[in-house]
Amino acid sequence: MSTPVISASNISKVVSTKQHTLTILESVNMNIFSGETVAILGSSGAGKSTLMSLLAGLDSPSSGNIELLSENLNALTDEQKAELRSRKIGFIFQNFMLVSTLNAIENVTLPFLLQGKKENWVKAKALLDAVGLGHRCQHMPSELSGGEQQRVAIARAFMINPQVLFADEPTGNLDQSTAKQVIEMLFELNDKHDTTLVIVTHDPQLADRCRRRFIMSDGTIKEVGTDG
Repeated sequence: MSTPVISASNISKVVSTKQHTLTILESVNMNIFSGETVAILGSSGAGKSTLMSLLAGLDSPSSGNIELLSENLNALTDEQKAELRSRKIGFIFQNFMLVSTLNAIENVTLPFLLQGKKENWVKAKALLDAVGLGHRCQHMPSELSGGEQQRVAIARAFMINPQVLFADEPTGNLDQSTAKQVIEMLFELNDKHDTTLVIVTHDPQLADRCRRRFIMSDGTIKEVGTDG
């Protein structure tokens, strides 16, 4: 079998306060392979977003080991993890995280600037075309609907041709019709770029589109469905 693009071994996350110690994740193990679409489900507080942050190197586990694209995250500095993310990892968030002072096409090409590269307007425009917003390039986030802002965020996430794309509740702030459109775009771009897609979601419609499904409960994880 091929090497996983993400491998988590005995991951735990414990947070201590003056009053008590809270275990958020306990002995989590999972392997995700190139091109797979994976949904992580569970109730609020189950540890889904914490797990995603750990897998992406945005946070560090209390114990255990995570490898992301063959890099041992425990062995990397914060700067090295940030550099890995900027080159190979894409993110889509529930609240869009667009820069309010940049228009749509400037938001999309922003990942190039963060890498120290020159803006690539041609590629940014092509990605906005792909999500149906080529005619809104000059519009500011405040001039776009929630669904349009999420589509800009999707275009931005694919700007660097990420090997792995993490999406945290990408349809959570969208109405049902817009959510369906966003889901289609995510999977079309996933197919086109063979990007590994890891999605934290409450949305059963979105989860059902993923090849593999995991459910989290009380800080533990269990695979509950595999298609194909």
